Parts: sequence; C-alpha cells; structure tokens
Amino acid sequence: MTAPPGPGRDTVASLTTAEKAALCLGSDFWHTAAVDRLGIERIRLSDGPHGLRVQPAEGDHVGISGSLPATCFPTASALGASWDVDLIGEVGAAIGLEARAQDVAVVLGPGVNIKRSPLCGRNFEYLSEDPHLSGRLGAALVAGIQSQDVGASVKHFAANNQETDRLRVSADVDERTLREIYLPAFEHVVTTARPWTVMCAYNRVNGVHASQDRWLLTEVLREQWGFDGLVVSDWGAVHDRVAALAAGLDLEMPPDLGVSDAAIVDAVASGALDETVLDTAVARVLRLVERSRARRPADIDVDAHHALARRAAARSIVLLKNDDEVLPLTAGRVCVVGAFARTPRYQGAGSSQVHPTRVDTALDELRRARPDLTFAAGFDLTDPGRDAALADEAVAVARDADVVVAFLGLPSGDESEGFDRTSMDLPASQTALLDRLLDGSAPVVVVLANGSAVLVTPWHERAAAVVECWLGGQAAGGAIADVLTGAVNPSGRLSETLPLRLQDVPSHLNFPGEEGHVRYGEGVFVGYRGFDAADLPVAYPFGHGLSYTRFHHADLSVATTGSHDTGDLAITARLTVTNTGAVAGREVVQLYVGAPPGRVARPPRELRGFTTVDLEPGDSADVELILGSRDLAYWSTAHARWVVEPGPFTFEVGASSRDIRLRATVHVDATPPRTPLDGTSTLQEWLADPDGAAAIRAAAGTGDDGRPTGVLGDPELLEVIGNFPLTTLAAFPGLGITHELVRSLTGRSS
Repeated sequence: MTAPPGPGRDTVASLTTAEKAALCLGSDFWHTAAVDRLGIERIRLSDGPHGLRVQPAEGDHVGISGSLPATCFPTASALGASWDVDLIGEVGAAIGLEARAQDVAVVLGPGVNIKRSPLCGRNFEYLSEDPHLSGRLGAALVAGIQSQDVGASVKHFAANNQETDRLRVSADVDERTLREIYLPAFEHVVTTARPWTVMCAYNRVNGVHASQDRWLLTEVLREQWGFDGLVVSDWGAVHDRVAALAAGLDLEMPPDLGVSDAAIVDAVASGALDETVLDTAVARVLRLVERSRARRPADIDVDAHHALARRAAARSIVLLKNDDEVLPLTAGRVCVVGAFARTPRYQGAGSSQVHPTRVDTALDELRRARPDLTFAAGFDLTDPGRDAALADEAVAVARDADVVVAFLGLPSGDESEGFDRTSMDLPASQTALLDRLLDGSAPVVVVLANGSAVLVTPWHERAAAVVECWLGGQAAGGAIADVLTGAVNPSGRLSETLPLRLQDVPSHLNFPGEEGHVRYGEGVFVGYRGFDAADLPVAYPFGHGLSYTRFHHADLSVATTGSHDTGDLAITARLTVTNTGAVAGREVVQLYVGAPPGRVARPPRELRGFTTVDLEPGDSADVELILGSRDLAYWSTAHARWVVEPGPFTFEVGASSRDIRLRATVHVDATPPRTPLDGTSTLQEWLADPDGAAAIRAAAGTGDDGRPTGVLGDPELLEVIGNFPLTTLAAFPGLGITHELVRSLTGRSS
C-alpha cells in the first residue's frame, strides 16, 4: 500500500487554489479539511488542558457539552502549585495516551497565560503569576503529551489575561513588559518542548487582533524563537482571514465555510495575497497531518489514570497554615462541615470541562479512614433559602467535635470561561457559617476548593489550619483525604500571591479596562514582583507552603564561569537541604535573583530557578541550580534586545518570595550597551557616554583657569538643565552648546 503524500513541494503544487484555501480552514468544528483525491486525511483536534473533551459527531454547535468520558486531571491552577516538572510530564503523557485512544491528533492546551489579576475568570486554566514557573511546567505538559505522538497547542498567544470583552479588548502593554512577563512562558515552551501548534488569542495586542498580528505570529514566534509548527486560531478569533494568513495564522477554527475560503481564493486571484504565503501555510497544515500519522491506537487503564490524578491532586495541595500541628488528623472526634465535602467542585466551567470517568468525594474517602466522623452540609449549593437552617444544624453537630473540618469554596457559577469575577470573596453564607464555627471550642481546619485565588482575611487568623486544594480534578476527594489524614505529606507551594485585599493587587486599578482597552499600567510589577516592590503585606506569599516536617537550608555558594560578553556565562548555585523533622517530605527549593540598581526599575527579586527534593527524616541532599545571562537580563526597548548591566547581583534561596533562608551576592561583569546619541539626546546622556563626553568637552574648551566653559563649568546649572536635548540647548546663549557643535557631533542639522 502506498503511503499518503507528505507536505513536500510536489504535494502543495498538486493542489488547486480552492483546495489550498480549504486546508487553511477546518472542515467542521473539530476537524481539519481532507483532500481525498491526494490521500490527505482530516485530523481531529480536541479541548483538553487537563483532560480530553472529545465530542461525538452529534455534539452541540458551539462545542461545549456532550463530551465522551475521560480522566479529569487537576486543573492548571492546581498543577501549577505542585512545582513538579516530572509529575506534570506524567499527566501530559496520560492525556496524550487518552488522545490516542479517542483518535485525537492535537490536544488544545496547555494554557500558559499569566495570572495578572486574581479576578480573571479563566485563571483555573493557567499555571502561575510567574513566567519562569509557567514556562517550565507548561513545557513539561507539552513534552508529555507529545511523547505519545499527539500534538499539543500552547495557548493563548498572547496577553490574554481576562475574559471581559475578550474577543475585542486591546491589551495595551509596552514591549518590555511583554518580553519579561507575558511572552517568556511561551518562548520557553516553544524553544524547549517544540509544540506542534500554537493557538493565537482572541484579544487585540496594542490595537491589533492577535490573529492578524504579524509581529507576534511571524517576527517573534517564528523568526526570533524558531517555531516551526502550525499557528491555529482560537475558536472564532479570526476577523479577516486574508490578513490573518498574511500575518502567519495557518489554520482557522472553526471554519467560516464559504466566506473565509472564498476570500483567500479571491485574494490570490487579484494579487492581493501572494500565493507563496498560502503555500507556506498549506505546507504547515500538511506537516501537522503527517506528524499525526505516527499516532497509534491505545487502550486506557482507567484505574491507573485515576490513581495518577489522585497523586497529582495531592501533590498540588498547599498547606497554608497549621497551628499547633492540628493536621494531620489523629485521634479525637472529627466533624466535617460543608456541602463541597460530598458534592465536590473539581474543575472549571467552559471549554475545558471534562466528562470524568468517575469522581471521588472527600466525605466518602475520609470515612474510609475515620468511620466515626460526623457530617453536616452547612449550606446549600443550589438553594440559598436553606442556608440558615443548614448552618444551625452544622453548628449544633460541631459542638461535640474535637476538630472541625470545614469544606468551603467558590460555587461553579462564580468562575468560568466567558466572564471575570468582581470580587475575591467567598460566598457570604459560607463565611457567616465559618464565623460561627470559629466561635466554638474546637479548632477549625478550612479546606478550600477554588480555581482562582480567594480572600482569606480576616478569618484565616482564627482558623487553626488552612488547606488550599484548588480544583483538583476527579480524584481530588481522595487526595484531600490523603493529606488531611497524613497518608500524604503536603508539598504544594503557591504559584500566585494571596493578598490581604483586592485593592493591593498591582493590576487592580487597570483591570479589566474600559471602552475596548485595558492598560497594563503596572508594567513588569505583576504578582509578587509588585507586592515585594511596594513592600505590601500579604496573606500568603508566592511560593509559600507548609509541610508536616521541617527543612533546613545551608551552605549556599554561587560561582560563575565564562562571561556575559562572550555569551557563555554560567552561574551555579549550590546548597544543602536537610529534613530536620520526623517524617519524610518534599521540599521545593526556590532561587530568586535581584539585580543591582540600573537604568530601568526592576523587581526586588524574580524567580529564576527551582527544584524539588524528597528526603527521609534526617537526610540531606545537595542541590545545584544553573543560571545564565538571560536570568540576569531585562529587555531594553532602547536597544531592542536583552541587556545585562554590570554590578552586584543578589542570589536568594527561600521557601517563598518572603521567606528567604540564604543569600549571596556576586559581582557580574558586563559591558553596558551604549545608547545611540543624536541631537535629541540630552546633555546628560552625551556626558554619560565616554566618547560623547570627550567630544563635548573638547568642543566646549576650557577657560584661563583650566576649567570647562559654559554649562560644563557650572555644576548647579548642569544639574538643572542637563536633561535638556542638545538641540534645545543650542538655542540658549552662553552655554557653549551651539548649532555648529550639534552639527559636528551628529552630522545633521540642529
């Protein structure tokens, strides 16, 4: 049997213009187009950041409901808190295997957009507020999926950080902020994991729809990062198919049949679109089809995948507080309160919603370990009219307990794709119930189920323990029981800051924007970068998480080899971590870098490395983290490149951005970039440049006393007007700066 043709020039040349146009659109909601006469088959794409959402042929017209059963793994908000690259790779491989079993060629995920605001309705699909963490974890998920000969689609490219007006809003953000915060996770995934596809975002970026943004889709993604895969639209993100094609968008989904394909054919016929541009996109579509041919059918061990989902959910749970070691639960009477204990909320709403193979409940799993526990719902998830009576019942049941475990969280209607939240509060009925429970004599353990960060003030100060479980997937109930009972020692760490107040969030005054624009006014000071720069108190900082054991960090050393100027700088940080507690545990070692004062404002510290260490009681491990020039750099808009300024850099090892255990300072040499000088450059800028200063001083000359003449000889005047452009100073008499001097220095008229 002859193999179907690959995406060579001969295949593309054999296609008619109409067939080429058709290949650049899907054939229906989930499939690419086929060309039967050339043996080019269609392939299926499927939603699935944390599990497949494959619809049968009779699926609904917008692709939301009626999906086939699949393992619902923890959402990205949970997986991000694991800080566990290897585990996330396992989850990705399992998703890829299930894709093979359901004949899916491309899984539409992961989402690596930054959590700019805790109000973003889709935060449960995103990993972190930090680009370094998001990039490493996102790359692991992509690598896992693609290990099964199934493509991944990293999304949503780029600056998709809210749901409000998401198809039209312009994210107005400067290039430095884009390069340092909103693009690096995509860059790392693209350059290390080589995803088969990248999905463009709905929104505009600085006024240009992402689907039509050539700078994003071609200059940055392909020319600078070397992406060789296919760019697919988010579903409905294309507004002008010809403009999008010219910008670098290869595949429109779902297809606007009879409109987009006709527009492409007409544009080629009229000469408005060079056919070679179309041919390039077609070749990328055909390469995706060819790649998918290596995929083989698979059988799924549903129980094994459920067990993996349980392990991943447990690894993602963050123990925020544990006064008097109330956890793990040991002897004594336990009362469980809260409807979420028996009716779990384990995933978000919208296009990522998975039809699970089964669902654990925390109440059932806890009863396996503690058959004598008591339970009261406390509130109703569907009928608030019953809340008062249920609260009374819960308070009465809790009176006889030695410890109360209160399951609280956000109802499904509070967070979803399609809209943003308006507050970070838990429902009032839940906090009112919690206040009454906290007034009792028994310590209260609060267990949270939420995809986006919630406010824990003021009640967390009175709670004995707080356990953040996120939306942990179908096995979350078992995972929660494992952590509460001590079968699993918690090791999750916050991948986003939990503020004391919404008003403290750096993006608060610029979210979600107005009149079609959202201004990213906080710049690079997103999340902990902003909190730390402003020295604002927080409820729990980025990177925070407790354990049932204790870890000691010691003997930090930082050594450098090579140099920045020669392009081979390597910075190696070494330290020793010891488990000083009584049980085995996992520590997440976090390395932050602080830059010396320089030309631009920079955060006090930025995450630049992390790793996990498993240790038995009393055991130690040596940890090594290696950084390079990029980890010290900022994006200079003046030079359009990454810049390292020389000076003392601070390397900090901590258990969070606020819990720094070790610190070392190392001087890094680098040749500062020279700012281009012209007539609009200020006198101070000219004097800061060695050659420029020499030219200015030589031209100005000196007086009989040997001192510089004009403004150069008057320090006070220089302080006042030194920030004037040279061309402006040339119009001021007596300063020694003349139009002739400016012409001689710049070679242009002033």
